[in-house]
Amino acid sequence: MLKNISYNNPKIIDEINNYVGKPYTILKRLKIGGIGSSKLIINSADSIIENLLNLDNNLNYCNIEIRPKGIIIHFKSLLETYGLIVPFYKLKIFKGKANEYSIYIDNFFIKVNASEKNEHDFFKKILRLRASN
Repeated sequence: MLKNISYNNPKIIDEINNYVGKPYTILKRLKIGGIGSSKLIINSADSIIENLLNLDNNLNYCNIEIRPKGIIIHFKSLLETYGLIVPFYKLKIFKGKANEYSIYIDNFFIKVNASEKNEHDFFKKILRLRASN
């Protein structure tokens, strides 16, 4: 599910919370060891997301937020912030080339470059949490 999350819209917030759960509390965040990724470079994406990213000429970055029942991939296009909401039961992650991870949900996909050890560890954490759900 792709949503524009730039504005504080209670309807969209409730829909996201029902889909992937409410954000973790601070104590749970510390216990897990962090719930957010560093800034990841987007190598490619499906046509819908690619059209949004091509609206501006900046480098395309995203970051990933872990929720209790899934993840949210945040990225910007022009002045808008979008979120790709992915529940764990629909999440598919593949490790492609040496430093590329592909994240799939339904008809959406994003391929990101993870070049540092902490980024690889973050994807391992996502896979562990998905397996425990």
